[in-house]
Amino acid sequence: MLRLMAIISTARGRIGFDELGGGGVPIVFLHGVGSDKSVWAPQLDHFGKSRRAVAFDYPGYGESEFVSGATRDDFAAWILAAMDALDIARADICGLSLGGVVAIAMHAAAPERCASLIIADSFAVHPDGQAIHDRSVAASRSMTMRALAEARAGVLLGGAAPDELRAEVIDTMAAIDPAAYRIGAEAVWLADQRARVEAIEVPTLILVGDEDGITPPALSEDLARLIGGSRLVRIAGAGHLANAEQPGAFNSAIESFLAQRG
Repeated sequence: MLRLMAIISTARGRIGFDELGGGGVPIVFLHGVGSDKSVWAPQLDHFGKSRRAVAFDYPGYGESEFVSGATRDDFAAWILAAMDALDIARADICGLSLGGVVAIAMHAAAPERCASLIIADSFAVHPDGQAIHDRSVAASRSMTMRALAEARAGVLLGGAAPDELRAEVIDTMAAIDPAAYRIGAEAVWLADQRARVEAIEVPTLILVGDEDGITPPALSEDLARLIGGSRLVRIAGAGHLANAEQPGAFNSAIESFLAQRG
């Protein structure tokens, strides 16, 4: 399979992406605030065998162009513009944490572009969002991103996460522009999309690591109650980065969901 790692020019600016596979309904992957598109390597390797799988960077992350003051709705507009540039009219949208927030915003802006939603380790509104945001912003100003990453890695990952994954998480987060990180922190932690979530009518899968202490399973249960007909799956032995910690179980849950969706 040919893996494409590139930057594409869109109506919104330059966007970095990884792509693998072809055919079928494409699946688009959206990363969290302390990550970038590389976190989705296990999913691209798996889903790229049977369909077109694409992971994008947000503005200021990875190879994407920085945009001062971008909001979660801007992030959604950027991803939709990137889909346009890659001739993706409609896709299954899978987002983790901030990615889930952006996926909900994408559906609000263009529901016809979403064949389904897969919302992982995320929420409609976080009860401690303001406090988490304030701590994140303060830490990004008072320490290096590597020091922040080293402090956060233990909270992000479940107890069974290997040392190699912890090192990858730290290296990825350390490379994020602090200004982009603060914009991402505002986009995710201050989100209140309860009204948008209640309007979702496309097939929706909700995934959550059963050891997630950042966006606990109770928040995914809230999502499941708000989204009619949605399905909730807990990923055993995973913390906040369920897709990277338990990729087999994560991918299997998505495969089952997509097979039932048809």
